[in-house]
Amino acid sequence: MGIDLPALLRSLRVWDAGTTVLPAFDPGTAPPTPLLLFTNWFAEAVAAGQPEPHTMSLATADEEGRPDVRIVMLHGADAEGWSFASHATSRKGRALATHPYAALAFYWPVLGRQVRMRGPVTAAPAQDSQADLHARSTGALAAALTGRQSEDLSSLDELRRASEAAWERARENPTEPSPTWTLYRLRPETVEFFQGDPDRRHVRLEYRSTEFGWSRGLLWP
Repeated sequence: MGIDLPALLRSLRVWDAGTTVLPAFDPGTAPPTPLLLFTNWFAEAVAAGQPEPHTMSLATADEEGRPDVRIVMLHGADAEGWSFASHATSRKGRALATHPYAALAFYWPVLGRQVRMRGPVTAAPAQDSQADLHARSTGALAAALTGRQSEDLSSLDELRRASEAAWERARENPTEPSPTWTLYRLRPETVEFFQGDPDRRHVRLEYRSTEFGWSRGLLWP
């Protein structure tokens, strides 16, 4: 018997009271910059036990303007922007080379919160990219050294052999470079903070970058 997807969907509830806390959010108390509020919300997501709060959706457009989205890991956030990394030769790397503009979205359901941003993306200098890679785990280096991200794969056995060889290289030389590994920084033009409300009066606060700094405004939910 097949799964009744519509019935399964109807059985689900968003922000179940048993597992979700919807905190109050007064946008009038928000700090002047989105980085400060993001840092506070991120720390609160960690404290609330949100699994993998540092994962985020990254949306790009390819050479023909077709959108694509995937989950990546946040590597940092500061005055230079929100950082993530990948191979320059991967699909997202090629897309960013053609259209250096992207969007990021975080979702922390344990608190009913989202953070969305979009803006231009730049590649960090090679030394920064390699420093980022070597600050991570042996497994991260092994994955980077395996390479060929997004290329066609003939079999899982081929992947296993390449991965095992990369793991050996990573263990023997923890500072071995991966030339295509690139640290990217998205400098947001807009950043939206979404706080869910049990009565569906969700609070949406958007920061907008201007020549005079950040402005703030509310959005209808």
